[in-house]
Order: sequence, then structure tokens, then C-alpha cells
Amino acid sequence: MRQNISLEEAQHLLLERATSPGECELSIGEALGRIVSRDVVAAQSLPSFDRSPLDGYALRACDTMSAQPTQPVTLWVIEEIPAGRAAAKTVTGGTAAKVLTGAPIPEGADVVVKQEDVFVDGNLIHVFQPLRARNNVVHIGENIKHGEMLAKQGTIVTAAIIGLLAEQGIKTLYVYEPIKAAIISTGDELVGLDEPLTLGKIYDSNRHTLQARCKELGIDPVLLANVPDCRAQIAARIEEGLAAADVVITTGGVSVGDYDLVKDAVETLGASILFWRVDIKPGSPMLAAVKDGKMIIGLSGNPVAAMITFDLLAVPLLKKMMGYNKYFYSRLQGTLVNGFHKASEQRRFLRAKLLTESGRLWIRLMGMQTNSALKSMAECNLFVDIPAGSGALAAGETVLAHVVGKIQDVDE
Repeated sequence: MRQNISLEEAQHLLLERATSPGECELSIGEALGRIVSRDVVAAQSLPSFDRSPLDGYALRACDTMSAQPTQPVTLWVIEEIPAGRAAAKTVTGGTAAKVLTGAPIPEGADVVVKQEDVFVDGNLIHVFQPLRARNNVVHIGENIKHGEMLAKQGTIVTAAIIGLLAEQGIKTLYVYEPIKAAIISTGDELVGLDEPLTLGKIYDSNRHTLQARCKELGIDPVLLANVPDCRAQIAARIEEGLAAADVVITTGGVSVGDYDLVKDAVETLGASILFWRVDIKPGSPMLAAVKDGKMIIGLSGNPVAAMITFDLLAVPLLKKMMGYNKYFYSRLQGTLVNGFHKASEQRRFLRAKLLTESGRLWIRLMGMQTNSALKSMAECNLFVDIPAGSGALAAGETVLAHVVGKIQDVDE
């Protein structure tokens, strides 16, 4: 068992033991939000025929070489081709075909002139300027080429991907099976939301926070009953979670106090502890263990610490288990709007919000940065990564941050 390890080492230990989910075949209508398990490539080029992007006339560019505003070229219109209908005739010298948006380009034509750029006189059109071949023609394969990648393994199925597949006539695709995460809160002090709050008790917010976070990720949360500070009961509840889910996540009881019994309970089960304690703040008290190929993640009972370690450590693990090919959050640099007066002997993560102004990235620290100030997470979309040994931070300093929430294009 390793102790007090770096964040990156902890992430590595978790990711190298992540198990891959199974896969299933779903209709494209059912696949939104799932993770693609097999590459999908285009079976045909799109468009599959040269087509017109606008209403106009298809003709031969060479027939317009002598066209001038005062001496237009006159062409005979031989047919009208709406979208969905193939041309019946071939465009030859001195002729043109009227084409509507999306219609196939008839054989012989190599350019389309806009309807508003010609003068129509019965079955004749007058063209007032020379045209260049291939203008106003959407050519075969211009949008998608045969064999081109449409959806790569490990990417999330979006509405756009569903549209691409539908364009190809693809009705189903293979996606990874969803995973389940059992959530267990430990502690004598916890009460449910429907219970009276007596002196010394607190509402269990962690189970609801983690339940919602799992749902945001597309994970099925399995909520198990809270368990008091009792090693045997904690062990039994974790065993219940292992039977019901792909990964077990506990909160509380992972520090060094007399009532911190999760580590003992995990050892009682015969699980192999990968590490205990991570060298970050907040969230140092946590553990990771594996039993029968399934991971057990023990988070702090402190609401902020639980959320931060869940995002930095559990989320990459869960994403890999779900089949994602990108596990980690993006990072960016920005300028602090407000400072942080404390020195950071230990690597520290501060809750913050990204603001943009005139293309510049600004980072505002959100409220109190204490371990229990959950309010600071409400509008947080960044974790500012402060290296160990840093002094106080002043407004105007450049800092590195992990993007953990939705970023708005422009903010106040």
C-alpha cells in the first residue's frame, strides 16, 4: 500500500486497473449520450452525386466565355430538374437545364448560374458574364468521402453524429454498456433529508451530490443505505455495493481518527489497497482499493474535498471504464481577478470561475476556500492548481486551472 502519493501517481494507479465495459448494439435513436465502442466509417460518399446548392441553371461554362453585360449569351432551357429527380436530358452546346436546390447536375453541365443572375425570356435565358467551371456545384464526396471516419471508438454520441449516421442510412451502432456506481455514505452524524436535524447531526449532502454527478457523466448511480461508524457494517455495505455495481464509492471515514474505519473495513474484506492519502488539499484523506477486479474509492466526508477528489481521481477512472478515449479534464491558463492570501505548503486546488473579456481569460476565485464551504462549488467551473511551496497569490497573477464545468462564451 502506498501512502501520501502525488495526484498523478494516484491517477495512474487507478487508470491502469480500469476494466472495460461490455458493448451492445442500439438503434441510433437510442444511442444519444452513449460511448461508441467500434469505429464507424462512411459506407458512401456524400453527396453521392454532383448537385446544385441553389436555384439556378446548369450549363456548360465554355458556352459563356463571350458573355458581356451588353452582349449576353442566350441558351435554350431543355428541362427543369427538381430535387429528388434525375435529369432526363444531356446539356449540350447552347442549352441549359433549370435546377432547384439539391437537384442532380445533368450530364454535360459543369456550372450553375444563380437564378437571379440571368434574364428569363420564356424557354430562353440570357447570361451576362463568363462563368467558371465547377462554380456553384456541390461535388461527389465534398461533404464526406467513402471510408471517412464518422464516429471514432471512445467518443460520445451526439445529435450531430446521429445525423451523420442517418445520412449514411446507418440504423444501428455499437456502444459501450453503461456502468453502475454504488454510493455509500458513512458516519454516525448523518441523517437523511426526511429526518429531523437534531444537535450534532448533519444532512447527508454527499450522496445527493455524487448521485447527480454520476448522472451528469452518464453513469447509473446505485444509492445504498447510509452506514454508521462500525467496521463490520461498513464492510457489509461495501460488499453489497460490489455485488450491485461496477465500482463502489464511499464518503467519510478515511482519515486517521478513532471513527475513521473505512480502511479497516476494506482490509477486512480482503481487498488490496492501492493507496491511502493523496498529497493534495483539500481531499488528502482518501483511499483506493480493488477486490475481485472491482474498484473501491473512499472519499473524504468533507463535501468540498469529496467533490474535488471525485472530479480529479474518480472521474478519469469512471470515464475510462465507460469507454471514453479522453479521460482527463482540459487545462488552461488565466489571470486571477482576486488574490488568495494563504501560502500553500501542500499542492492546493482552489474553486474558481472562468470569465472572458475581449478574448482574455480571467479567473475569479469563488467565495470561501475552506474544506466545508460547498457554496464555493455552485458556480465553479475551474480548479486552480497551486503548486506546493507557493506563497500567497495576488490579483493579476497567471495561474493554471483544470476545466471541470461548463464554460460560457462570455461572462460578467
